[in-house]
Order: sequence, then C-alpha cells, then structure tokens
Amino acid sequence: IRDRFKIRDGFPIGAMVTLRREKMYEFLDRLISITLPRVRDFQGFDVKSFDSQGNFHIGIKEHIAFAEIDYDKVESIKGLNISIVTSTTSKIEATALLNAFGFPLRKRR
Repeated sequence: IRDRFKIRDGFPIGAMVTLRREKMYEFLDRLISITLPRVRDFQGFDVKSFDSQGNFHIGIKEHIAFAEIDYDKVESIKGLNISIVTSTTSKIEATALLNAFGFPLRKRR
C-alpha cells in the first residue's frame, strides 16, 4: 500500500478526518469547553476567519492543548487546522450559529 501513495518509512505524513453527528458535536463541545481555555494567550477567534460561504477555519499551534494528549509521549509539538463547515449561506448566519454554540469569537478591531 505504501507504493500506491508514494510514502516511505520515517517520512512525515498529514491526515484529515471528517466528523459528523454525535462525534462532531462532542468534538465541538470539548474544543470550546476544555481545549480552547488551555491555549496560551487565547482571547477568542477573529470573525475574519469565516469564508464567503459561512465556513470557519482556525489553526491551533500546539496539539498538546487537547486534554487527551499525554505530554510524556510527545516527541515534538505539532499544529493543526480545524475547518467547521456549516450549512449556512452567509457569514452573519454562521456567526450566529457558532455564537449559539458558545464559540469564543471576538469582534473586528
């Protein structure tokens, strides 16, 4: 299978996961209530992170902010990108949706 994807032992790879239904809501709840408060110097996300279709894209610099990560087993700190794809059609509707979930958004300066 490695030949099909042209990867080699010891080389880094990236991964993407799509969460739906209960797992999506559980991840969002943990992100908002546990992980984001653990991020150093976090003061909320800028509303400029929405795209024109109402989807929200954020980056987290340290994956160790997640409570499930065992610090003793971490060799290097990695970042991750999170895209929240909504069924809304505008930035205003998407902002209202994420505010209803309790997502920490800050106004533009």
